[in-house]
Amino acid sequence: MSEINNTSDNQNKSNLAINEMFDDWFLDYASYVILERAVPYIEDGLKPVQRRILHAMKQMDDGRFHKVANVIGQTMQYHPHGDASIGDALVKLGQKDLLIDCQGNWGDSRTGDSAAAARYIEARLTKFALEVAFKNEITEWQLSYDGRKKEPVSLPVKFPLLLFQGVEGIAVGLATKIMPHNFVELLEASISILKGEEFELYPDFPTGGVADFSNYNDGLKGGKIKVRCNIEEVDKKTLSIRDLPYGVTTGNLIDSIVKANDRNKIKIKKIVDNTAENIEILIDLPSGISPRQTIDALYAFTDCETSISPNACVIIKEKPQFIGVSEMLKINTKNTKQLLKLELEYKLAQLEDKWHMSSLEKIFIENRIYRDIEECETWESVIETIDKGLEPFKPLLMRDVTREDIIKLTEIKIKRISKYDAFKADEAIKQLENDMKEIKRNLRKLTEFTIDYFQKLIDKYGKGRERKTRIHNNLTTIQATQVVINNCKLYANRKDGFIGFGLKKDEFITDCSDIDDIIVFKKDGTMSVHRIGDKIYVGKNIIHIAVWKKGDRRTTYNLAYSDPDVGKSFVKRFNVKSITRDKEYDLTKGAKKGKLLYFSANPNGEAEIISVQLTPGCSARNKEFPFDFSSIAIKGRDSKGNVLTKWPIRKITKKSDGVSTLGARKVWIDVVSGRLSNTETKNYLGEFNSGDLIFAVYNNGSYELTNYDLSNRFDMENVYSIEKFNPETIYSCVYYHSERKSFYVKRFKIETNTLETKFFFIPEDKNSKLGMFSSRKNPIVEFNYIKGRQKEQLVDSIEVESFIEVKGWRSLGNKLSIYPVNAIRVLPEKQE
Repeated sequence: MSEINNTSDNQNKSNLAINEMFDDWFLDYASYVILERAVPYIEDGLKPVQRRILHAMKQMDDGRFHKVANVIGQTMQYHPHGDASIGDALVKLGQKDLLIDCQGNWGDSRTGDSAAAARYIEARLTKFALEVAFKNEITEWQLSYDGRKKEPVSLPVKFPLLLFQGVEGIAVGLATKIMPHNFVELLEASISILKGEEFELYPDFPTGGVADFSNYNDGLKGGKIKVRCNIEEVDKKTLSIRDLPYGVTTGNLIDSIVKANDRNKIKIKKIVDNTAENIEILIDLPSGISPRQTIDALYAFTDCETSISPNACVIIKEKPQFIGVSEMLKINTKNTKQLLKLELEYKLAQLEDKWHMSSLEKIFIENRIYRDIEECETWESVIETIDKGLEPFKPLLMRDVTREDIIKLTEIKIKRISKYDAFKADEAIKQLENDMKEIKRNLRKLTEFTIDYFQKLIDKYGKGRERKTRIHNNLTTIQATQVVINNCKLYANRKDGFIGFGLKKDEFITDCSDIDDIIVFKKDGTMSVHRIGDKIYVGKNIIHIAVWKKGDRRTTYNLAYSDPDVGKSFVKRFNVKSITRDKEYDLTKGAKKGKLLYFSANPNGEAEIISVQLTPGCSARNKEFPFDFSSIAIKGRDSKGNVLTKWPIRKITKKSDGVSTLGARKVWIDVVSGRLSNTETKNYLGEFNSGDLIFAVYNNGSYELTNYDLSNRFDMENVYSIEKFNPETIYSCVYYHSERKSFYVKRFKIETNTLETKFFFIPEDKNSKLGMFSSRKNPIVEFNYIKGRQKEQLVDSIEVESFIEVKGWRSLGNKLSIYPVNAIRVLPEKQE
């Protein structure tokens, strides 16, 4: 028994020792990964491997390119890891296009192409790197991992390098993700910090695109950035992508588009990658597919839109800390100011030392102190004699005379003494004094000096580093259900109670997508919503089936039912804004033997008038009477409703159509995205009822009529004007006719009624141009023209209403002037 107990005790001790070792070693490993591999330091914005690469390149620097393989080998003297990790880090640094000049095939971060082998490509430090990242005299040093070499603890980088480059790293228990920012904006923000001014700092991605930074949260955890590529509509059948969301390569983007097409979320005919110096991806669309809806679908279903979650974490005083990018820039600006101070102090010390030695040399030679040492027999007597000769002049010096100073005087050659030029020496000392005054002035005004330093960096290196990512802090969220193409057909078997896209032999209901929800109403007064599938049982005696949209406040259901339990019939109106899928809802409040008497679905809240016929045997005086649904309010689907009658009803029929009780829908347009919205913005189009249309005029001289469906999207870069359509409005335009080489004026009404088709009201060629288009009753057009051989510049104006009568939209119009016109403008409307 004793032996068993001893064995058990030994086992427990062993387990305890292993647990302690695990705790210690895991903590050591986690600390090592955080501090030495994954997370950058706030001082220079570099990870250790990046710092060691730059240090090795500085040691090798001779102004010429070096093979990357040699750079990797040199770096391995400082970095205790393999050549692959050094090579990958070096290529990423080179692709940032700031610190390293690259020669050869360094790959392309936009396409995901890798760099050539290290033996084929070359690198050297840029002039910018040499100017801002190195200064041995103010660098703190430490021994390398094997004790053979010295390496910098951090480089004296006088620039917000971390925020410019951005960084990603995954450590044990934490991660960091800092976005890249714009070169010029960082320096301008640093200047604002030094001036005590407010500043805003948003990322700028090298791949361009459009970004919404409204939830950026200063780069801290919990923030989100929505990034999109710009998609242009080349023509009705071609879309063009010329930039990328950050972190997405052209290959990834194309793969995501192909997958979306394979899943029938979008429809494309062909996709071509023409990326070379500039990004260009062309998407060909099949006939009949809307380019605008496809653009929205690309954002909803592909990597054309991505969401990025920043998580700013850096090493500060040997510990990881989570701080915002604004605070990082403030720390970096303060650090740069301190580094500039150290550089100035070092330069001042160098100048003071040089002035001291120049002054000693002047005294030594001009006062012929060197002659006094001719009689000295020992070295010590030589030192004492020179020191004694300098004694009267010591009060004029900046510091004490040291033994080393005297030794340097003894090393002056006779030839130099014989050719000593006192005037030149005085000029040199005077120049040193001026330089010292300048440095002292800069030290007194260190803030202004730092501002000038940042401004010089902008002037010297800022050209060609303009912002690439367009900021749009109100990007509309695109709901997948609103833009997915109708890739399915919905069928129903009302008798047996089945719906789905696989019932092709049964009744066709509508086109839909494979992510739509379907709402079903039945004769027993119940309702349910189901995700579409191949074949779904929903219950027999179906009376209404439609695609259901979450949050739909416009579609209104009008219903009448009898409740034998209370001996009355009820009417109610309701919306279905939210549901639980596959749950059955009783719209008759659970009335036993209740009967659904009337039902209608109204997409815009219409309220019809119904005719109610009572049973012939009832005691009511009026056996038939009308009821207007607009007389009752829209309530919840669970409401009991209003009493229609207490008498038994024989039947209910629809007497007449009604109008919407919800009022007109207010519609705005986002002038950046070209998307319609029912959320208030600056650009209000108007109130729209059923049948109302939107009228868009394009810069190429065409117009288009569309409905006010919120899924519609307009190419605002090519839109001349957009407004609510009024068929009675007379439109005026001035255009240049390329064949007749003259400007023409015409007035017309819109006579077409085909939707989503562009009609040209000027000649359809590239050289004909739209000069002016207006819906005002009588616009006044002022124009410049050239008259006579002297080419006299004259100005005239016309009132369009009196200049020409209303003609057809295809008409040529009247010539604006018999003379060449070179400028047109519409004058402001007269105030009465």
